[in-house]
Formats: sequence, C-alpha cells, structure tokens
Amino acid sequence: MRKKRKKIILGLKIFFGFLVMFIVSLSALFLYYAKDLPRPEVFTERPFVLPTKIYDRTGKILLYQIYGEEKRIIVSLEEVPRYLKYAVLAAEDANFYHHIGIDVKGILRAFFQDIKMGRFLYGGSTISQQLIRSSFLTREKSIKRKIEEIILTLELERRYSKDKILEFYLNQVPLGNNCYGVGCAAQVYFKKNVSDLSLAECALLASLIKAPSYLSPYGPHQKELLERKDYILERMVKLGFISKKEAEEAKKEKLNFSKIKNPIKAPHFVLYVKQYLESHYPEEFLKTKGLKVITTLDWNLQQLAEKILKEKGEENKKYNAFNGALVALDPKTGEILTMVGSLDYFQQPYPKNCTPGKNCLFEPKVNIAVYGKGRQPGSAFKPFVYAKAFEKGFTPKTIVWDVETEFNPYCSLFEKKEKDKFGRKCYHPQNYNKKFKGPVTLKEALAQSINVPAVKVMYLAGVEDTINLAKKMGIKTLTKKPSWYGLSLVLGGGEVKLLDMVEAYSVFANDGLKVKITPIKKIIDKDGNIIEQHQPSFKRILKENIAREINDILSDNEARAPMFGYDSVLNIKDYQVAVKTGTTQNYRDAWTIGYTNSLVVGVWVGNNDGTPTTKPGVVLAGPIWNEFIKKALKFYPPQPFTPPVLDFKNIKKGILKGEIDLENPHCILYYIDKNNPLGEKPKFPETDPQYFNWELGVKLWVLKNLKQNL
Repeated sequence: MRKKRKKIILGLKIFFGFLVMFIVSLSALFLYYAKDLPRPEVFTERPFVLPTKIYDRTGKILLYQIYGEEKRIIVSLEEVPRYLKYAVLAAEDANFYHHIGIDVKGILRAFFQDIKMGRFLYGGSTISQQLIRSSFLTREKSIKRKIEEIILTLELERRYSKDKILEFYLNQVPLGNNCYGVGCAAQVYFKKNVSDLSLAECALLASLIKAPSYLSPYGPHQKELLERKDYILERMVKLGFISKKEAEEAKKEKLNFSKIKNPIKAPHFVLYVKQYLESHYPEEFLKTKGLKVITTLDWNLQQLAEKILKEKGEENKKYNAFNGALVALDPKTGEILTMVGSLDYFQQPYPKNCTPGKNCLFEPKVNIAVYGKGRQPGSAFKPFVYAKAFEKGFTPKTIVWDVETEFNPYCSLFEKKEKDKFGRKCYHPQNYNKKFKGPVTLKEALAQSINVPAVKVMYLAGVEDTINLAKKMGIKTLTKKPSWYGLSLVLGGGEVKLLDMVEAYSVFANDGLKVKITPIKKIIDKDGNIIEQHQPSFKRILKENIAREINDILSDNEARAPMFGYDSVLNIKDYQVAVKTGTTQNYRDAWTIGYTNSLVVGVWVGNNDGTPTTKPGVVLAGPIWNEFIKKALKFYPPQPFTPPVLDFKNIKKGILKGEIDLENPHCILYYIDKNNPLGEKPKFPETDPQYFNWELGVKLWVLKNLKQNL
C-alpha cells in the first residue's frame, strides 16, 4: 500500500513537473515573441501609404494607382445597422461574442489542413485576429508569425470590449476601390450613409470582405458577388439573426451600384493587371511600398482600339449586336499590347433596367477578353483541328469530299431523322452557303471555312488529340470530356476566351513556338530596384512546317476568295496577313482573329446575354479587325511568312498528296486508316464507323453532280 502511494506521489510530481516546465516554456516562448511587438493601442490610424502606380509600356502614361489615397469614414458602432453587424458576423466570425479572440476549433481545423497541404495557410481566423493581422503584421506564413498574431489577439481582447473590437474592425476592413471601413463603402457603392443601408446592401458589403478586388461590383465577377450575398443571407437565417421572409425579400431586392469615379485609363486592362498583382503580392506590400508597375500596354494602340470599337459598335447595333472586345498581342514577346473588354467601360448597361448577368445585351464592366462563359469560337477553332491533322500526316493537298454527310453512324441521310434509336441526335451539318463542292483540298476547305470537310478533318485528327493540342497552344476552357464536345467542336462547340484564342493563334504566328503571355514588363520598388521583369520563355508546340502550312493557308487571299471575295475585309493590302473568322450557331458570337509575325489581333462581337445577332463574324467583327490591324501594323511592321516546305517524299499515300480517282470515287476512309494514315490501305474500311455514311455521301453526290460538273 505504501509502495503504491509512493508511486502515485512520484507520478504526480513528474506530472506537475512537466506541467510547470510546459507553462514556463510556453511563457518564455510568448515573452520571446512579444518583446518587440507593438501594442494594440489605436486602430483608427493607418501607416503612411505609398501607392502602387501602374503605367503603360513607356513608363510615362499613368493608367491607375492602387491605394493612391485611402478613403475612410469613421463611424461609431451605434451608427452601424444591426443587419450589417449580423451580416459581418455571419460571414466572418459567427462565434465572435463567445470566444477569447481565437477560435480553438478553427485553429485546429486549419492546423490539420496545413499538415495535409504541406504548407502554412491562414485558417480559423477570428475578427480579432484579422484586425491584428491587418494592423501590425505581415503576410508571412510561419509558426512565428502565427504565435505573434495569437499573442496580440489575446492582448487586444484583454484591453477592449467585444463591441469596441467590432467597431475597430468595421472601420478598418478593406472593402475594395480604396475603401477602408463600412462608412466609406456605403458611400462609394451606394451613395448612402451606413445607417441607411438595407438588409441586401449590408449582406453585399459583408460579401466583399472575402475578396474585395475579385468580387468588385465593377468587375467581371459580379455574379459571384451576388451569389455570396445570398449565401450570407441564408447564414443569417440559420444563425437566427433574421427571418426567412426577410432573407427572401432581400434576395429579390435590385441593387443599384454608384458609378465609379476613380480616374483610370484602359480600365479592363488595368483591372486585369491589378488582379495579377494581388495574386502575386500581399495587399500591404501593394498599398505601402510605392511600386512602379511598367505594363506591356501600348497606349497609342489602346486608344486606337477603343475608338474603332466604339465607332464600329454603333454601326453593329443595326444587326442587333451591342458589344465587342479586342485584344492585340506581340507573338515574339508574349506582351499584351491592347485589351478592350467592352465597347465602353464607362457607359450604363443596356437596355435600361436590365439585370447584369441575366438579360443585358451590353454590360460595360464585364471584360469579355478574359470572360469565357457562354462564348463559343465558331469556325475560328478550325485551324487547331487542321494543324493536328497535318501532324498526323495529312497535307494541305489532301482531298476530302464536301458532300452532304450524316456523322451519327446510327442515322442515315435517307431517313432524315432527328435522333437515332438510342435517343442521340443525328448530326448532318450544313455549309454556310447551303451548297456542296464535292472534292476539295484541305487548303481550300480551311481557307474558305467549309463546314462539312472540317467535321471530317476533326474525325481524322481525333477529338481528344485536337483538344490536347488546343490546350497546349493556350485554350484553357475545354475542361470537359472529349465525348461531351464530339465532332461539333470543330464548328465551335466549346467555350473559349478571346485572350486565350489570341494566345493560341500566336503559336502559328511564331512558327510553332509558344511564348508565355504577360501584361507586365517590369516592376520597380520605391528605391529603383527591379523586383520582377518579364523574360520571354518559349516552348515548341508545333513543328515549324506545320505552323507555316497554317500561315500559308490563312494568308492566301486567292484561296479564300471563292467564299469571301477578293476585296473582303480579310484582305490587308501591302501586308501578308493570316486571318480566320468564326460565327456560332444563330449568330450568337462573331469572331475575327488575324496575325502577322509581329502582331496578333482578335475581335469578338455579340451580346452579353447571348442574344443572337443577325450577321456572321466577317460582317460584324471583320471591319473592326481590318481597320485596327491596318493602322497597328504601321507601328509593328511584319516580315513575310516563311513559306512551308511542300515535300511529299516521305508520304506513301497518294491520297494524302492530293491524288484522287474520279473514275472510281471513294471517300478518304476507303484509302486510309485514320489511326495510321501513312500505313497500308485498310483491308476492311467498312469497320470504320464513319465509312458507310461518308461513302454514301460521295456516291449520292457523284450520281447527282459528277457527270455535269466534270
């Protein structure tokens, strides 16, 4: 018994010894980190701000200043409506009035997530922690930094009441557009005193805390901002702050944002640059270190593009097209020279009282250049498909039959059904002019943008392989399975961004080399030190000769003349310019993308809500592209394209060289295996699922046309 008691006493001594050591060590650790920390005395004063200034490529034209002046309207907690307090708590820290400054559960959850991710991230942060972090600490992600944050947070909670801490936070939280605090944000976004804000407006301001620049009401992510507003309203209901009825009424309220007054040049481009900066540098660094950002923007070209888009945009309204965008790129350096995301950033949405993101034909703040949702490229996608086919051994002289063709193997031209026996749609695309030419070379088919041959080339090239090539060239939005797109991808069945299309076309302009695109030339700190500078990096995507074959086809005015005419807007006199148009189904999107080896220019025309226009890409986007590139090439004069080498020595198949037997005509699948086009003639071509339908189309066309046409 005595032995047992001694063991218990010894165990307790050891336990209390370790406990004392732990407390002493923890206290020493806290004292070590706390000795040089500032005291949390005043939160309504901010350090002197040295703005980040964004310039054009010359470094002389000031486009914009980030945090050039800090706007703040101090308000007391009594002035803040209860809805706004509740919205902020619901969004950021529902347990604010019940913890000691740190949320232990949140910290543990974040800690285990950090271990899982293998790096330190901020997580489990309370309002008190956010206040300390933004006031005294850097964005460094480390254990030391987290300990400092916890020490100061506990000291803050010891010194001040919860209401006072919340008041500090509401006057200091960044809410975008150079605004700090809810007093400023209420004035800037709604032209109201904070006390007059509605429930919906309160929820929206609370939504901005998460990512004030990304979710800006004036940026391309307004839809996400409104979705977060509705989410916060639901959270407020769940937490018992408001009733379900109040939330539903607030969701229906139409929010009217005040017109932005900040001086800004090239606004869509500047906001694109700003988003880049904020994704690469901490917020405090951008707003205090006096950075000088030299962008790639050519101010002369930018002004030219804005003027042409606005003037031609007025003309396009008679064709029910109310918006447009233009991007110009230097293919040798990857530098973005021009970016205009809408016809006029400073105008009001059209029609009047429309709802942005739903039924507006024109939304000025949305940057169409970088916004790909709902935008399809039409025939502007075809060059990627033909490039892939050339990679596989097909040539510009290879002949396919432009004849009426059914591409669903379970449908037939004879039956003219809409769906097959499995309920899948039959697919028999038509050409733009509703006519069929019979045998055409791939060069003729691409130059004249003939649809049926393009679908056949898509099949020969392979949907998955074509998508992989397009991704390598710069198209980032084709994220679904290849089977989802199918053969219609060649006619523009996938969503794209204008900037991505221009980047991808630059690979052709650069003889198959891809250079990483950038809006930044260099970034200089306040002491004149260069902290970032663009150095072009190249990656071979296409073989030189394949890119040159595409360049040769798209720049051949003679080859495209049968479809577009000799004096169309696609022909730039005195220059060799490659160009491709695109039009989506029902004329929803109109494109013209053209290039030299010194400049790539892409133009989109259409309506924000996808309402169809009444004309194709060559009519709507073509004149804008034509006028801009003619003037721009005077500043960026090109050299003629290097012609491709038409060497057929290594090509075994006569059919790939362009030979065709008109006495005994067959579709191309009779002669080649699409998976090995350079191999032997297939013994059983009928095993290819497309063979019978392709062959039938040829036979029917021959019966109807061959004798009278040949």
